[in-house]
Amino acid sequence: MTQSNQQWQARREAAVTPGVGNSLQVYVQKALNAELWDVEGKRYIDFASGIAVVNTGHNHPKVIQAVAAQLECFTHPCFQVTPYGSYVELAEKLNALVPIKEATQTLLMSTGAEAVENAIKVARIATGRSAVIAFRGGFHGRTLLGMALTGKVQPYKKGYGPFPGGIFHAPYPSAYLGITETQSIAALEGIFAADVAPDDVAAIIIEPVQGEGGFYAAQASFLQKLRQLCEEHGIVLIADEIQSGFCRTGKTFAIEHSGVEPDIVTMAKSLAGGFPLSAVVGRKSLMERAQAGGLGGTYAGSPISIAAALAVIGLIDDEQLNNKAQQQGEWVVNYLHHLAEEFDCIGEIRGLGAMVAMELVAGRDRNKPAKELTQALVQEAGRQGLVLLSCGVRANVIRFLIPLTASKEIVSEGLNLLSSSLRVVQNMPPAK
Repeated sequence: MTQSNQQWQARREAAVTPGVGNSLQVYVQKALNAELWDVEGKRYIDFASGIAVVNTGHNHPKVIQAVAAQLECFTHPCFQVTPYGSYVELAEKLNALVPIKEATQTLLMSTGAEAVENAIKVARIATGRSAVIAFRGGFHGRTLLGMALTGKVQPYKKGYGPFPGGIFHAPYPSAYLGITETQSIAALEGIFAADVAPDDVAAIIIEPVQGEGGFYAAQASFLQKLRQLCEEHGIVLIADEIQSGFCRTGKTFAIEHSGVEPDIVTMAKSLAGGFPLSAVVGRKSLMERAQAGGLGGTYAGSPISIAAALAVIGLIDDEQLNNKAQQQGEWVVNYLHHLAEEFDCIGEIRGLGAMVAMELVAGRDRNKPAKELTQALVQEAGRQGLVLLSCGVRANVIRFLIPLTASKEIVSEGLNLLSSSLRVVQNMPPAK
């Protein structure tokens, strides 16, 4: 007997820790490309992509075909025991994809947090240093080191400390929030003067476009200054591309927009089209410093996920995903600008490719973030059949992560549902 969303929710509340949050109390039965159907048969348009995991859409036929073929061969011999060629093949392809000119090497893991932690490990063993600088508003995972690097307390860090030491945070440049790149660079220099000597810093880690932080994109000039600073002090520059990678911004990796070469790139999410896989790809001169056994994990580099990732990489060119991201971004941004003429709660619209955000405020006043309105919009959109995600350092940003394979008709339908939902919540009385 099929159970309702409400029945599943009651079972979930009894069996699953509330520490795992849910945006909607909707239980998915099936999915295809940019559409979902719940256990009650209701259809939804997916503007979340599993938090940027299925840039190639749910159940892409070529990804499913590759996984099915791998299932006929083997599922888990463990690469660290009896290796398999597909791991090497994927490493070769990732080495060629990253925007680093010199020779690179790859480590495969399972989650984004693991990728981040191992990137820090590589930076530390390669430099002999321990300190790391990250940015406010950045999100780098829910492990203890990932949380130490993450620059947002609620809801991620409160009550879970103490966190590993030697981590320092600088402000991330954001014109809308009044933080200039000059101020960010000055803050880094201030950290060197007051908190840690630059020759004790192993790495600076940055999201070229902040994900959870609100889709603020670092200007090319800022990333270039950061690159110069790292070269001056022998610091490893890590680009966290876990959310912004794999064509989301119209480039395979977001940092390519700046022309800056990182030393290490972390990736996960859309790397394997819905299967758990992450990677650390970095300069060979750094990666080869890790001793045998110092990196890895039992499930790291799952052959099932690798098969999916090889299919995804093939789709980048076959389906012109970077072009589709640019085109989709134009559709969404143009629509949102028209919407902003009607609704004064839309404070800013920003986007790089198909990584688009809408910041909600009261009366177009950037100093009045509309957190409650944002939460209400996510819920109302869900009721109307649209899956939305919120984010932001002030919890007032709607982020758009639509599968890049979605048709213009589906995108338009979803945007119309957004407009309808916004009309409803704009007229709601304020919460008491």
